[in-house]
Amino acid sequence: MRVFSSNIQSVLNSNKIDFFFLIKLDFNRPNDAFDANKVKRFSNLPKNIEFNTEIYQGSSGLFEYDSPKFSSVVDREAYKVVLTDLINEISTEMRNNIVGHDIEVRVGFLDSNGEPYLSVQDVLLVYKGFIDRPILQSTQENKLAILEGTSPMADLDMVRSFMSSKAGMGLRSGIDVQGNPTDTSFNFIYDNEEIMIRWGKI
Repeated sequence: MRVFSSNIQSVLNSNKIDFFFLIKLDFNRPNDAFDANKVKRFSNLPKNIEFNTEIYQGSSGLFEYDSPKFSSVVDREAYKVVLTDLINEISTEMRNNIVGHDIEVRVGFLDSNGEPYLSVQDVLLVYKGFIDRPILQSTQENKLAILEGTSPMADLDMVRSFMSSKAGMGLRSGIDVQGNPTDTSFNFIYDNEEIMIRWGKI
């Protein structure tokens, strides 16, 4: 069970609940040197704020956010974030392929004076996953970067195949280069053996 901080609990117990979002996108590539400018941080607050020693850009054009939902392929969490991209900041990265890059979504709350609670314990991590489906959409009014992220649960429908042999399987299951002599998984594959398989309920 999630335990909330006293500040969050007091907000939830009040008659008025105001909240804000913090979005973090990491466009660094695994084989490249880390570039701090490749990490983008956005907020829907009207001013820049500092959370956990990191600056989040206020009034950053957070246009829409969609909570996790189920996929028709396999049950998995998906989170959609829509950002306005008037200065081509995100679209430039999208052209270099951002599928698989990290995305984090956090939600925080405002106190009775309209000021954000910014302690680590007062800001909730509601989504952490990877960009799975980036879409660039242009209208007459603005340009939108639509980022749909999926959690590692998205790998449940992935099938990885490999070619092997009896000796190869012995090496896979063995504890040394000689393999495991007790592995019999391939014994009946290349020996023209016939086996009886009984289908149904016994």
